Amino acid sequence: MSLVVVVSASAALDTVMGLPYWIPTLLWVASGALVFHRPTEDRFARHVLKLQRPMPQEAAMLEPVWREVTSRAGVDGQRYELWIDNSQDLNAYAAAGHIVGVTRFALERLPSAQLAAVLAHELGHHTGGHAWSSLLGHWYSLPGRIAWQVSRAIVVFVVSVAGAVSSGAAGVLVVVIGAAASAVTIVLYGLPLVLLVIPYLMAAVERRGELRADEHAAALGFGPMLAEVLTTMHAMEPAAGQTPARPSAPARLLSSHPDYPTRLRRLRPYLDAQG
Repeated sequence: MSLVVVVSASAALDTVMGLPYWIPTLLWVASGALVFHRPTEDRFARHVLKLQRPMPQEAAMLEPVWREVTSRAGVDGQRYELWIDNSQDLNAYAAAGHIVGVTRFALERLPSAQLAAVLAHELGHHTGGHAWSSLLGHWYSLPGRIAWQVSRAIVVFVVSVAGAVSSGAAGVLVVVIGAAASAVTIVLYGLPLVLLVIPYLMAAVERRGELRADEHAAALGFGPMLAEVLTTMHAMEPAAGQTPARPSAPARLLSSHPDYPTRLRRLRPYLDAQG
């Protein structure tokens, strides 16, 4: 659907400016390679993720732990860039092709063994291809998602204006828009309907990636330490000591992370084997 949107926009540029439609389309398709372009990653880390390079004392704490993790995994740790997120949350993340970010809270408060478990989890995202595939998924679906949101906003606005004038006019307009939407869906072989399920599919893929990254860390021998971190994060989740309300089914389906009990349950076979 995004490709349809990009080609249509490119064709409009071709009509107005004489720019061959295939040039913007080709540039958009090729732009995904920037996920692995180090200078672009650096700008992405600094300006989008708001990360900072580790200070010397932070690097002295972080790099030995990272070396242990990458040594166990049998990968070259220098392939990846370590960054600091100036946050007081217990968190870390992998992004793009080579970014590993750790919050300052995690770096300063977690014992080395637990920090190693967190970094092993993030390394699992990179070695499993979760980080770059997730970013590419969001990037390439962006034109389609924007087109859907703009179209929906326009329809809501037009129907609201028609409803203010006459309820009959609003009803007729809804029928006309529905017929037009059905015709477009048929012409495009049902592709617009995919936009309705894409957020749920992407969230499901991300949840699976989280479980795979947990398994990666556990397979390297960090299962007990990772379970300790997840238990701590689960305990920190309720606000002001109150038990949070159970999220609705759509909210759970749109969540990018499985709930903590699920993650801990999936780690149990590794804990039993290592115990």
